[in-house]
Amino acid sequence: MEQVEQPATRQVETQSLSEAAVSEDEMPSALPTEESHRESIRKGCDPLAQTQRSRLQHRRARINQQINKEMRMRAGAENLFRATTNNKVKETVALELSFVNSNLQLLKEELEELNSNMEVYQTESEGVNVPMIPLGLKETKEVDFTVSIQDFICEHYGEDASLYDKEIKDLMELRQAMRTPSRNQAGLELLIEYYNQLFYLDQRFFPQHRNLGVHFHWYDSLTGVPSCQRALAFEKGSVLFNIGALYTQIGARQDRSATAGIDRAIDAFQRAAGAFNYLKENFSNAPSLDMSGPSLCMLVRLMIAQVQECVFERVTLTAQGKPFTSQLCLAQEAARVSDVYSLVQQSMSQTLVKDYVPFSWASMVQVKSEHFRALSHYYAATALCDNKHCGEEEDEECDEEAQKAFLQFHVNVPAGPPVCTVLQDPEARRRLGKAHLRRAVIRHEEALRVHSLCKILRKMDILQDVLSLTHRRSLDKYSELDREDDFDEIADAPEIQSQTLQKPDITSPNFSTVQVTDIFQKLGPLSVFCARARWGPVRDICLQRRDGGLGLTLRGDSPVLVAGVVPGGCAAEAGLREGDYIVAVDGQDCKWAKHAEVVQILKSCSDRGVQLGVVTLHSQDTQVDRRSVMLSHSGDKENTRRSMLAGARGQSSGSLLNWNRKKNRDGGGVTKRLGSTFSLSFGTIRDTESMY
Repeated sequence: MEQVEQPATRQVETQSLSEAAVSEDEMPSALPTEESHRESIRKGCDPLAQTQRSRLQHRRARINQQINKEMRMRAGAENLFRATTNNKVKETVALELSFVNSNLQLLKEELEELNSNMEVYQTESEGVNVPMIPLGLKETKEVDFTVSIQDFICEHYGEDASLYDKEIKDLMELRQAMRTPSRNQAGLELLIEYYNQLFYLDQRFFPQHRNLGVHFHWYDSLTGVPSCQRALAFEKGSVLFNIGALYTQIGARQDRSATAGIDRAIDAFQRAAGAFNYLKENFSNAPSLDMSGPSLCMLVRLMIAQVQECVFERVTLTAQGKPFTSQLCLAQEAARVSDVYSLVQQSMSQTLVKDYVPFSWASMVQVKSEHFRALSHYYAATALCDNKHCGEEEDEECDEEAQKAFLQFHVNVPAGPPVCTVLQDPEARRRLGKAHLRRAVIRHEEALRVHSLCKILRKMDILQDVLSLTHRRSLDKYSELDREDDFDEIADAPEIQSQTLQKPDITSPNFSTVQVTDIFQKLGPLSVFCARARWGPVRDICLQRRDGGLGLTLRGDSPVLVAGVVPGGCAAEAGLREGDYIVAVDGQDCKWAKHAEVVQILKSCSDRGVQLGVVTLHSQDTQVDRRSVMLSHSGDKENTRRSMLAGARGQSSGSLLNWNRKKNRDGGGVTKRLGSTFSLSFGTIRDTESMY
């Protein structure tokens, strides 16, 4: 059975933040190269580049460190307060605790203000658009894998760890670069490459019943509260969160004054929703609030709402057809945007999320809900009052289309004359349009009121301009329709039925877009040489050919398996056993050698014989049959690998998602996992077995 080789890692040179400011939204795609993985480690942004985004992230990192320091001081003071019986010491400690708590509160308020700084991530276009809500990246401390991996290589693999100094350095450089991704496609690919590389790291160095002893420190995205775990899955979940957060930044910076920019923003926000939703479905009991179920659910809804807002903006640019029906369509699109933001507002009002979400976020969501509800009533009034009804006798088809659209327009049928009468009577249309405008003005004023209550939103000039402009437009329109002889009380306009031309999708992450090569592939094929397998030390076997041959049967590739040994033959006398793997021939490493290559070496051996290095596999937690084929990146639930062949026996998953991963509820005997292998019984691969 031949090994399916992984394509080499693609090389992408990302720009520094100062350079990326010009072309970050171009989203270049990387091309595969034939270079080895050590020559194609991606580079992160220059963390010292003086751009607004880099300065903001630098300030966030500094505040996170200060919060961590203050929390350690508070924990120590609390322990001392509980332990001491000296009243004077208690008073001193209590005073110190009050200072520490005060500092913590100030730091958290400063961090909240930074997290609420949306203008840094917005587009620099001159077009006037309502700002979007992006997320800042989770910060992390540096991690030194050197000692832990070296010890594991010596202990578990029995090799000289100094031979892998280059690989360890490459891994640490990749992680360091991952901490500062650029705000474009190259930055996303950098995060995904590290995310995919964690699969190999888990398989190589993290047995199921012990850990490597490496601590992963990550800070909460919104509060800065530190979390530390030794589980590699915590690292993986945090990287996945940053993938979603980076998509939000890419979506927020798109120029939405043209359809191309709107489409890119829609794609980015849908992918952000997919990343957060994937994290929510696959991990539970998260150690930090930003990755908890309620928070992720809120983030998914927020991303969907922002997609719906982009859809509305695209409809305003591309509306076609008769003015009457197209403006009714705009009104219903705006009502849909208002509805989805109302759902986000409900999610932000939940007990676990209410005190966690920045006040500016909650205010922005409420402002948008009111703003787009006002727009829906404004466009309804415009449709009724600005367009002459096409109900003339010579255009009956248009008349039927308008009546049908208007019949489905309101949630409840408006009081008064029938629909056909309203459409054909200019005065009836004016009164109903005026009622819609009245509700539009009320909603605009409520949006302005909520906006004025938030100090951070008041600083956003673009938002202030949009709200003031639309409010003034509705007031002017109302003044046009108002008459001195209107003595009748204006009836309340009915609510508008929300509808959309495009429902948002939650686009799950596709990790197969970035193919990676195992950095530690020199250790051998992962199907055998992994952390979950146990084998004895390498044995040297000297074989000398006799008239009856070597007396052994070989099978498979990478590494070649000794499938059988003839009793009393040369191989049996030399100590070779069935089930041994050939890892070296005459001192030449052949863990990755093909069956034909090993056979050719054995056939060409001289009279002095051939020296084999072999290992015996004792046990393996994941119980792979002795021949396995690594699958390349494609799509199962991880969207990175194919599932096992039909008929293969179910295996216990050694997946990286061992941090409280929710179990597969589908049942069945086939288990999917990242980079999984599938096993075949010996009877199915007789074509690769030969006796020598």
